[in-house]
Amino acid sequence: MTDPLSRWRVHAQGAVLLDGFHALKHALRFGAEVPVAVTTDRRAALVLAEELAGDVRDTLDALLTEVSGPEYAALVPRPHPTGVAALAARPSRAENLRALARTPRTAPVVVLDNPRNLGNAGAVIRLAAGFGATGVVTTGTLDPWHPTVVRGGAGLHFATAVERLDLDDLPAGPLFALDPEGEDIRATRLPDDAVLAFGSERTGLSAPLRARADHLLRLPMRPQVSSYNLATSVAMTLYHWSATGGAPLA
Repeated sequence: MTDPLSRWRVHAQGAVLLDGFHALKHALRFGAEVPVAVTTDRRAALVLAEELAGDVRDTLDALLTEVSGPEYAALVPRPHPTGVAALAARPSRAENLRALARTPRTAPVVVLDNPRNLGNAGAVIRLAAGFGATGVVTTGTLDPWHPTVVRGGAGLHFATAVERLDLDDLPAGPLFALDPEGEDIRATRLPDDAVLAFGSERTGLSAPLRARADHLLRLPMRPQVSSYNLATSVAMTLYHWSATGGAPLA
């Protein structure tokens, strides 16, 4: 089957949409299985690969098929400026759960407690991948593999374990929850096996998670500033972990 549109239709059910060049680049770097990839300008996409992703340039050369603008627009909900899209097989949930449960860990797990904003969740996954976190867990109704989350994460879902779990199923490890009433994080050294929990953008930590926390921590913040963006809070916390003895990145 050589027609890329036909291949797309065959693989679309249950697949992960990689929306844009950078999402595809990252997914390939971290071992994603990509059965079909299209672009509105194959030459431009390969030039971009030579400039920014020489390590996967040959793979993209073999994978990318050029389609018309209307054909491309029919495949994706929001056409990306790079004119690139692909489908990837979602990683095994069982393998992700094993990665999250494995101990001892060399990097924390990030927990987003009932997050609401798809873009924020994607930004957190991108941060977690960058810091080498073991994984990102969400609770509540938000699907961490929603196409908008994957777009916000730039395809880096494939670089860490991303799953939705119930509170009772959170990975083992000391639970540090970020809360305005907690102790100053600067006085705490976060261990590599920490579970770092962050509340939703509007309501903060849920009562059940807050009650389960082993430690409540707060980020330094100027008086009368109400809060940080969720991704900013995660970035500050992961940086604190990395700067106070976190495992070195490979």
